[in-house]
Amino acid sequence: MKNKIKKLLITSATSFELVPFMDFLEKEGHKKSFFEYSFNDISIFPLVTGVGPTFTAFALSRFTDIKEIDFAVNIGIAGAYNKSFSIGDTFQVDRDCFGDLGVEEADGSFTDVFDLELMNAKSFPFAKKWMINDTKKKMTSDLETVSCLTVSRVAGTNATLESRLAKYSADLESMEGAAFAYACKMMQVDYLQLRSVSNYVEIRNKNNWNIDLAIQNVNAALIKSLRANTLYNS
Repeated sequence: MKNKIKKLLITSATSFELVPFMDFLEKEGHKKSFFEYSFNDISIFPLVTGVGPTFTAFALSRFTDIKEIDFAVNIGIAGAYNKSFSIGDTFQVDRDCFGDLGVEEADGSFTDVFDLELMNAKSFPFAKKWMINDTKKKMTSDLETVSCLTVSRVAGTNATLESRLAKYSADLESMEGAAFAYACKMMQVDYLQLRSVSNYVEIRNKNNWNIDLAIQNVNAALIKSLRANTLYNS
């Protein structure tokens, strides 16, 4: 029997990445307080964390009702390493990793904290450096699942992106996903991460980006799921 989620936390790094979702809540939901809405009998708590791993993890840890949350969703834009993806494509992230936590060597190569043996790559919440989303709560949709690398400094040169791709073989790159996953796992909150491609990971050229499309698409995926009432335990 499916167990419906009752309390849902929706997080994003910036307020503008949540604009379509907030418009949806204002029009179709019920505003219970400054921080809480309801829709389809689900209490929804929107939370803007700030950009980057540190602000994301801290914001979740300081969220007063985190222990009562049934499910947390992080949405946002991402760069794509995988060139088979199209700008605007939206995905569920099923595994995430910290991609620039470590040291730069004299030859320019990167050694992460796991290779330095400062952290155990197989110790909870990690599995061979990655955090795997093994929650039983899933979004019923046709969204493909992908891997994502989380960094504090977005790749802007071929040397950096090629080095990261060779080391981690991730599909996407974001600045918050692994911190969100880490916080949720450490606080025992089931979670989901949704990302829409705004650009390819390449030498920085914002003329090739479509942030508006990515924001519209990732919000649309979340709204579609809420309208269909498909956020359940499997």
